[in-house]
Amino acid sequence: MKFSYNWLREYVDGLDISPAKLETLITMKTAECEGIEEVGAYLGEACAARVEAVEPIANSHNVKARVETGPSGAKTVVCGAPNCRVGVVTVYVPLGRKVIQGIESDGMLASGAELGINRDDSAIIEIQNQASLDRCKPDSVIEIDNKSINHRPDLWGHFGMAREVAAISRQNLRDPVKLDLLPAGPAPVKIEIADFDLCPRFSAIVFENVKIAPSPLWLQYRLSAIGLNPINNIVDLTNSIMAELAQPMHAYDRDKLTGSTIFVRAAKAGERMMALNDEEYTLKPSNLVIADAAGPIGIAGVIGGQGTAISDQTTNVVFESANFHAASVRRTSMAIKLRTDASMRFEKAQDPVNTVRGLARVVELMREVSPGARLVGGLGDQKRDLPALPQVELSVDWVARKLGRAVGVAEIRDILESLGFGVRENGPKALVVTIPSWRATKDISLKDDLVEEVGRMVGYDSIVPQAPAVLDTVPPQDDSRAFHREARAMFTAQGFTEVHNYSFVSDDLARKFGFDPDDHVRVANPIASDQNLLRMSLVPEIYGNITENRKHFERFRLFEIGREIHKRPHGLPLEVTHLVASIYSKEEGSADLFELKRAAECLMPGAEACPTAARAYEHPARSAEILWRGERVGRIFELHPNLVDGRAALLDLDLDLVQKLRPRVKTYTPLRRYPSSQFDLSVIAGIRELAADLRTKVKDFAGDLLESIEYLRQYSGPPLQENTKSVSFRLTVGSPERTLSSDEVGAIRARIIEGMRGLGYELRV
Repeated sequence: MKFSYNWLREYVDGLDISPAKLETLITMKTAECEGIEEVGAYLGEACAARVEAVEPIANSHNVKARVETGPSGAKTVVCGAPNCRVGVVTVYVPLGRKVIQGIESDGMLASGAELGINRDDSAIIEIQNQASLDRCKPDSVIEIDNKSINHRPDLWGHFGMAREVAAISRQNLRDPVKLDLLPAGPAPVKIEIADFDLCPRFSAIVFENVKIAPSPLWLQYRLSAIGLNPINNIVDLTNSIMAELAQPMHAYDRDKLTGSTIFVRAAKAGERMMALNDEEYTLKPSNLVIADAAGPIGIAGVIGGQGTAISDQTTNVVFESANFHAASVRRTSMAIKLRTDASMRFEKAQDPVNTVRGLARVVELMREVSPGARLVGGLGDQKRDLPALPQVELSVDWVARKLGRAVGVAEIRDILESLGFGVRENGPKALVVTIPSWRATKDISLKDDLVEEVGRMVGYDSIVPQAPAVLDTVPPQDDSRAFHREARAMFTAQGFTEVHNYSFVSDDLARKFGFDPDDHVRVANPIASDQNLLRMSLVPEIYGNITENRKHFERFRLFEIGREIHKRPHGLPLEVTHLVASIYSKEEGSADLFELKRAAECLMPGAEACPTAARAYEHPARSAEILWRGERVGRIFELHPNLVDGRAALLDLDLDLVQKLRPRVKTYTPLRRYPSSQFDLSVIAGIRELAADLRTKVKDFAGDLLESIEYLRQYSGPPLQENTKSVSFRLTVGSPERTLSSDEVGAIRARIIEGMRGLGYELRV
């Protein structure tokens, strides 16, 4: 929304705040400003000039013109406009001397676009005299973010913003509306409103002997400055009043109306109307229209019809000023995919009092834009009874407490009255505030709203920041949150990227992973058709992450911490927190399973993997259970080859159970003071025997002096027999009290060898 500084000054007596300072004040107290644009810079020195002589320039479309500028005397300029001719009165701008095609040109003759008066850059502007130009002065246009005034329909016009500026600057506000100009007597057109809920008020007046012509320069300039395109005197008049009072208006050619009654009704199914934008719209009963006896002549609150549009031949005009239900206009605007300056204002809930104010301005301004026009009859005005203005009780002490600073009765009263509120005292430090009609639509209704009005005007920078005097209590430690944070840190440190998925799956995805959809909790109102079940496992959605990411990466690591939701016969579902981590590799190899097992051991030191029967979505020969502290805490597996190209290893842990099994107290073991000894042993075992089982047996024979046992490698092939393998371990032994002798180390080694041979194993020593 754009606001002309010069226009605002017409309503605020004695406004002397600079545009830049005013922009800052408006931002701090009313609405967020986005910048200032300077317009009409040439108008500061421009003056009327009469072309006295014109000489063509050889081999050029330009001409050499001698012009009389009045106070500045005669000037010679080079001009390329096609309408530069003897006798024309135009605008001269003294830009200094410049040689053009060998001729010294002193200044220039300007087009309307160059002056900022209109958008015509095809010719120099033609005026009657200097008086035509006197009301056009350089201006500053303040642009305000529309979103910050969505709740303020009054601020969609200059007069509403001027009221704010007057309150901010503590100046007097001048109302441009003179209601006594409204005509009395019977109206020449009748108005029938079918539903006053959709159209609370519809007002109209009629003029005859109207002459359609370009608007005066001051009106063209005023509209151009705020981004509106001048069209003709009648259309420009309605746009000017809309920009001034925030009251959209429309003008009809009365001679093109059928009958003497204007109807405001719902559209009939299939009714069609050609609009002013040359688009034909097929209407529905949900669309409110303005119609004559022949059919729709306008879509209420959005756009007028082409059939009754103002043209150069128009002599009789009906001016309409109406009020429509905000939601109805919004629905219609969305339905026909058209938003206009009018619809944007009506969507904000306009003040029904404003319709006749707009027509009073029409009466006054028609004297300037079409001096010969005459009013016909009286004011047509149909409306439902306007509700009484709402009143809100306001305690001064309560306002001070809410604001956090002292504020008195006189200060509150001064602020609210300057903004147009009615204020009367209702006891010591008690006020009754009457909400004005332009703020009572959807803006002010509570005393909290009034506190905001006072607060923004006193300035929030005048409130000393102070912490609330409320005793604070540190919340109890959430062990689960701390543990989950630790798990996240641990996996991200190892190169895993955390993902977040919705807690929903589809029937098809559940079946794909071997789950029965009926075992899931169903969502009564799903956000999408493929998210109708609460997930019983995080694996299906991690699979979706893998499927998408493998399109872009050949190798990656992902993990998610989330909840499985399991149906129970009675009561609420059971929610269990799980961690699912995945390593994907496009190339073949089994190292990823071991890498996931290592990651699991970081979270659960001493965890073991025990092979188990594969589930439907797991690789038949690459799945195991994770055992820790005597409990099954999860699974480690590869996805079935039918599900994904490449190899995807997954780790699925029950985090709630892992947290439960974690030791509550951590013990400290001091560093060993004495050196340790190491030796390697290789056990010959069956090809299918598990290395973990062999490790456990070796560990049992090693005794208490064993510090650690590490798996090194395995080998199968000559000279070993078929279906056998050699599994190598490195053992570290030592004592916290002394250095072991070679005989003691040898005895431990011999005990292990003897014990393993007793179990039927051969050792390579």
